[in-house]
Amino acid sequence: MKVQRHVIILICLMVGLFAFISCQRKQDHKVVGISMPTKSSERWLLDAKYTVLEFEEIGYETKLAFAEDVVGNQASQIDNFLDEGVDLLVIAPIDSNSLTDVLKRAKELGVPIISYDRLIMNSDAVDVYVSFNNEKVGEIQGQYIVDHLDFSDGEPKYMELFAGSADDNNTYYFFDGAMDVLRPYIEDGRLVVKSKQFDVKEVNTLRWDRMIAKSRMTSLLNNYYTEDRIDAVLSPYDGVSRGVIEALQENGYRQDDLPIVTGQDAELSSVQWIEKGMQSMTVFKDVRELAKKTVEVSQKLFENDLKSITNGEAYHNGIQDVDTVMLDVYEVNQKNWESVLVDKKYYTREEVLDE
Repeated sequence: MKVQRHVIILICLMVGLFAFISCQRKQDHKVVGISMPTKSSERWLLDAKYTVLEFEEIGYETKLAFAEDVVGNQASQIDNFLDEGVDLLVIAPIDSNSLTDVLKRAKELGVPIISYDRLIMNSDAVDVYVSFNNEKVGEIQGQYIVDHLDFSDGEPKYMELFAGSADDNNTYYFFDGAMDVLRPYIEDGRLVVKSKQFDVKEVNTLRWDRMIAKSRMTSLLNNYYTEDRIDAVLSPYDGVSRGVIEALQENGYRQDDLPIVTGQDAELSSVQWIEKGMQSMTVFKDVRELAKKTVEVSQKLFENDLKSITNGEAYHNGIQDVDTVMLDVYEVNQKNWESVLVDKKYYTREEVLDE
């Protein structure tokens, strides 16, 4: 009888242990809804790839949707995530101001929200913002222009300005950072913007679209540069940069005589152009690190320990100060692309050289 009792006790203990483990697994299992703007940009495909990989690496289930730059699609997709019972939302908004209703629903359901790369504006539902140092992006672009123009002859240098999509809050950080560097040169006449288009409303590029940038650059060349050559173009993003360069080439600029053209995101096509001397530079933002940091932040969210990772940094989104984590950015040019990108295993040398 003693043996039987011992067996029964052992069975009960094992059942209890399995029940405890099962309960713990259920508690640890999280489902994350990841909302990305579009598949048409190399950048967002990489963000999606690495974010999914990092979440799945720690055992979270992921649901991924691309809205193809349609705000209504993004709102519906987030709504569907909520219907499916996700535990967390990671959102890179198309329009920083247009998700208010669905975010309100998420807050009512107690689903935390990570604003990914772009800050969601005018909502009290956002828990944390994870991005790069966006003002620094613009500063690097502006500094490259002034460092690589030769002002020693005393002649003014001609420049035109491009900004990102006006409905993306990052656009203003990039543009303001660049203008902080460029403005003194414009004010003292060393840099001249012949179009006199300085406001984001005038120089923005809807949805960061390459063809819109190309069309505007063509118009600028036809209206202001039939006699003078342009020396520099402030471009906020590689897709816009390639559109600008295509317009320049179609208007008689040779590959070896292009003006300075900046960029951002280190997209492979643009890095190939930088290696060839067509695009001047880009700003590298390592989305692998952004994905890792997003996962780390999500765990801190669930542990109610955000302050240990944000260290008091916050961005105001029009309604509230949103706890923020910022990552570093790096200049890439014709001289350093191998050390910045190849040595960090972001691209191979063969990919850049298109071999």
